[in-house]
Amino acid sequence: MPTPDDPDLVVGIDHGDDALVWRRPDGRALVSTVDFFAPLVDDPATWGRIAAANAVSDVYAMGADPLFAVNIVGWPADLDPELLGQVMAGGSATAAEGGWVVAGGHTIDAPEPFYGQAVTGELNLNDLMTNDAAAPGDALVLTKPLGTGLVATAIKRLEVADAAPAGRIGPLVAEAIAEMSRLNRDAALVARRAGARAATDVTGFGLAGHLHKMMVASGAAAVLHWADLPLLDGVTRLVPEFQPGGTGRNLGWVGDALHVEGSAREAGARRALLGDPQTSGGLLVSLPPARAAAMVVELVASGHRAAVIGGVVEAGALEAEGGAVAGSVRVLDG
Repeated sequence: MPTPDDPDLVVGIDHGDDALVWRRPDGRALVSTVDFFAPLVDDPATWGRIAAANAVSDVYAMGADPLFAVNIVGWPADLDPELLGQVMAGGSATAAEGGWVVAGGHTIDAPEPFYGQAVTGELNLNDLMTNDAAAPGDALVLTKPLGTGLVATAIKRLEVADAAPAGRIGPLVAEAIAEMSRLNRDAALVARRAGARAATDVTGFGLAGHLHKMMVASGAAAVLHWADLPLLDGVTRLVPEFQPGGTGRNLGWVGDALHVEGSAREAGARRALLGDPQTSGGLLVSLPPARAAAMVVELVASGHRAAVIGGVVEAGALEAEGGAVAGSVRVLDG
């Protein structure tokens, strides 16, 4: 699409950031984003809660607070509309938790159901966080564990009983749902208090894709430590059977910019988790090391599985490792 050019468009499509930012005459700014998806869990209200948390995440990632949203719905004519009511009730419950108002929306006939929200927020431009402001020397913080794409795929392919609380992957499903339902509000507030200027949320492109995009936009490269990455408990056992189709596309897009240490088997499993498409994933924040460590301490104390996962380096620093260009990501064994 053509690149828009307007003096009040503070953040547009130039770097593929999470949401647009529009300057208001009073010096504050509006933030606008939209997201929706098909069911990924069996319970309608839970789907609605996750979809709303996923949609608002882009607002939080920019450093903004949500104001209001409208629902976006596709619904088959032969599917019980009472189920749609449960979906929208779940979305409204998450909105009430996060302090934004769901004020209407639009529904169309569709062969498969989908649900989401278009969310508008506001911010003080001094709090703006973008994906092009990571600086060499920064530490990288991830605020949620990885693996929700694998879990969602397993739910689709296995029997209902397997995903039930006492089932084959029941505890893993429960943990994934809890993380996907968790708002990124508190993580964003802590990042703002820490003075962060660079952030994105980890969603459909996976950690590898979103980090690659951040490093390209920032003209830098990243080094991660595999042992420090938070993962859903037991999710690695799903890698052989339940990789989503998006994993291969994400890894193909990142291509040779991603270098993963370990044996062939280890590196393959690690790449699958790095490319795993996340739903309502955590924030990826770049900020000075001391502030990053303090941010993690505060988030862990409030129940987040946050961690410092690596750092930002000059693009040329990875030249000896085969990654001399901006956007390179190297994942070390330890």
